[in-house]
Parts: sequence; structure tokens; C-alpha cells
Amino acid sequence: MNEVVTDREFIAAKAEERATEHDLFREFLDKFDGSELDATVHRLNEIITPQIDCTQCGACCKTLMINVTEPEAERLAGTLHQSTDQFKENYIETSLQGQMVINSIPCVFLSGTVCSIYTDRFEECRQFPHLHKDNFKTRYFGTLMHYGRCPIIFNVIEALKTATGFKTTADFSDP
Repeated sequence: MNEVVTDREFIAAKAEERATEHDLFREFLDKFDGSELDATVHRLNEIITPQIDCTQCGACCKTLMINVTEPEAERLAGTLHQSTDQFKENYIETSLQGQMVINSIPCVFLSGTVCSIYTDRFEECRQFPHLHKDNFKTRYFGTLMHYGRCPIIFNVIEALKTATGFKTTADFSDP
């Protein structure tokens, strides 16, 4: 496996450059058994994630809308020594359907590239980039939306191309 890439400018440039390749890769992945593909993604995620220090990046916190559950709002309100109503007034917006989200992008709890509430962060933050979950084939498009900003996703997708024997567009352009 190649050394992990963490340079976000490089990753963003490659995301633009490889847009067509990713469409071809999605089609290529369709021929794989879903559970076998999940196992490969999980294995690659377990190898790559520990090699990347998310606190040096914070891109997800700078760009994603974070969903919040009622229990999380209550818990964090207590941690911040606020009432739940106060917490919601300060940090939450609620959709017409009742879904709560953090009211700012970047996340108000981001300090530089570090989460100021890391030990109490929301479950959605704990789960990102969701590469440990099953049904990767059905989540590929959503995952790919973050390919250009998340070093973990970038490296797992690139390693997955190698692990599955995918011929990249670079492979086709070689003489």
C-alpha cells in the first residue's frame, strides 16, 4: 500500500482531475459482491484511518452540516453548563421536519482544526467518514462527495482501486 496522502490541495486537485475516473470506478464496483466489497473497504479503513491525524485537517468540521439528536443536545447543554433551551438557542437550527442541525458552517465548536468538544462530539461526527459501515456500494456517491476534502476517504478510495484491480485513467494513458 502506498504512503497516505494528507496534502489537501493535492487531494482537491486530484478530485477534479479524477471525476470521470470515479464514474467508471462506480460502474466497475457494481460487479463486486456487496459484502466482499464492504470487507475490503473496512480493512482499508482500519489500516488508513490510524495513519491520519484528523486534528491537522478539520475539513469535515469546516464544510459539513451536522445533525444533532435531542439526547445529544441535552448532554452537550449539560457539559456546557447551559439549559437545553439555551443550547438550542445558541447553536441549533431546526428544520420544518424537526431535524436539528448545528447553526453554522464551519461548526461553531471548531477551534482552528480541532474540535473544542471532541470527547462530547456528536455521533455523526464520531461516525464520519462512515467507511466502517456496510453497504458501501449504495453509499459510494455520498462518500465520493467528500473525496476531495477528506484525506481518509481519498486514501481509502485510491487503495480500493488498487485492491480491486481497477484500471485507472492513468493506466489507460500509458503507452
